Amino acid sequence: MKNEMKSGEGLLKNRPYVMLLTSQLVSNLGDWLYLLALLTLIGLRWNATPWQITMTMLCMLLPTLLGGPLAGMLADRVERKRLMIIADLARMVLILGLVFVTELWQVYLLLIVKSSFDVMFSPAKNGKIKEIVPHHQLEQAVSYSAIIEQGSKIIGPALGGMLSAAFGLSSCFMINSVAFLLSAIALWGVPARKRAAASVQEAGDSAKNLEGAEKAGFWREVSAGLKIIAGIPLIFFGLLTLASALLVLQIADSQIVVLFRGIPGVSENLLGWCITSSGVGTFLAVGVNSLLRKWSPLTKMSFGGMLVGLVFAGAGLLTLQGALGTIGTGLMMTMFLLAGLGAGLTFIPFQVTLQQRTPEAMTGRVFGTVSSVTSAAAVIGPLCGGYLVTMFGPEPAYILSGGLMTVIGLALLLFRKPIIERDQAALQTAGLQEGNFTSAAMN
Repeated sequence: MKNEMKSGEGLLKNRPYVMLLTSQLVSNLGDWLYLLALLTLIGLRWNATPWQITMTMLCMLLPTLLGGPLAGMLADRVERKRLMIIADLARMVLILGLVFVTELWQVYLLLIVKSSFDVMFSPAKNGKIKEIVPHHQLEQAVSYSAIIEQGSKIIGPALGGMLSAAFGLSSCFMINSVAFLLSAIALWGVPARKRAAASVQEAGDSAKNLEGAEKAGFWREVSAGLKIIAGIPLIFFGLLTLASALLVLQIADSQIVVLFRGIPGVSENLLGWCITSSGVGTFLAVGVNSLLRKWSPLTKMSFGGMLVGLVFAGAGLLTLQGALGTIGTGLMMTMFLLAGLGAGLTFIPFQVTLQQRTPEAMTGRVFGTVSSVTSAAAVIGPLCGGYLVTMFGPEPAYILSGGLMTVIGLALLLFRKPIIERDQAALQTAGLQEGNFTSAAMN
């Protein structure tokens, strides 16, 4: 425990990492202001249909699905700091455009372009963490990043609700625009890429791969990330579980407005409070992950997946009862807190494993490929959600998707030992030391 505290203190003395966290803090906080305002605008004020809400979510996700590998390639070839600053400044302008929208098609267009810069930022940020943080501090670094991400879910919706009530929805979009500007300013304190002497061999091998990729084209770049993921059973099966969890979460998230507005006498504030509760749950998951250090990542992911599934199925059953009342409202918020806890137990162990097991020179392409796979699930989720809600109503959609996620989590728990054995065998066969790859992994 003392060693962990010393490691954390040492990490917070890493100025480039602190500046990167500062950038993430203001950016994430602004994003939750904008997302809640957007859902309130189109779902509650414009009374959008389930399919229109689905289209809104798809506009956010499709650029990530299609552009993930390309963004990952850029993050490995171009200075990552520069990419992140460009993405922040572009998003600052695009979010400001939401102040002036009057039609849904305008919202769709702005979201598509903004999401194109979101997908540019993400692999660059993850690659920069790997670049500026020592290997033995990566788990702590990912945990701090998760704390900020989930903490913004707690503060953002509450702050957004107060700002919306006092100054209107436009204020949330304006503040989000300013947040991206502040994020770009903070990134100036992050140094440009430096190749350590210890990574010369890895850099040389990567240069050969990049040279071959230039000749082979885009699909060689995609396969480079896929090859690494496929060669690590722990990451491969973890990614399948993560994608399944995201599919269920997107079914739920894309139709949460439809579910809530069907509750008699529901308050507009319930949406914000439930999102806040889920953020609290994922925030707590950071501490729970630390307490369960002896558990394998797959074990934590399986229990997290089952918890998410049970909670969403329960939310569907609860809304079937009609008006919630005080007890029902408290129970709904508690269920979303548990959903956030389950999501954190699924996402955080996977992110830590991915950072630890990916070579720095290939981080962008691996994270870009992961983004595309998870985005595919996130795109299918709203489509399934829109179909299920249109055909059967929101309650059956929640019950069915939650039940399926519970089954997937249980299956991972039952098969985790054979997967871990295959992972250890793959490490020995490839001649890898824990947390590092030889160039053979990229050939």
